[in-house]
Amino acid sequence: MNLESPKVTIQKSAQDTFDFLSDIKNFETLMPENISKFEVLDNDKFLFALKGMPEIILKKKETSPPNKIVLGAAGGKLDFSLTGNITEIDDSSSEVQLTFEGEFNAMMAMMIKKPISKFIETLATNLKTAI
Repeated sequence: MNLESPKVTIQKSAQDTFDFLSDIKNFETLMPENISKFEVLDNDKFLFALKGMPEIILKKKETSPPNKIVLGAAGGKLDFSLTGNITEIDDSSSEVQLTFEGEFNAMMAMMIKKPISKFIETLATNLKTAI
């Protein structure tokens, strides 16, 4: 299953945007209002939970400064990745699109598609004001 957030324009350079997303503790400021838990586990890993959902641990898996950062599931039953693609517009602005990729059976995909789409859209929208 592949999902994409809308592209958002950030009034920061691609490098500044990349640096913000590279610091995993900044993800707390991007989370939706219904977050029930957020905990930094180490320099490249954090745990979060949304109300009514299981805890998820994300770990920084790959970086390609200043254009790409990939977070992936760290343990658990689900294997997926969340990628931030950053495109430089000019020296003081950039565009970000988040993509979610995971392998799920049809039933699971049907259940999680809408909440995950809303989740990545919220992360992208909140990025505009958080950075």
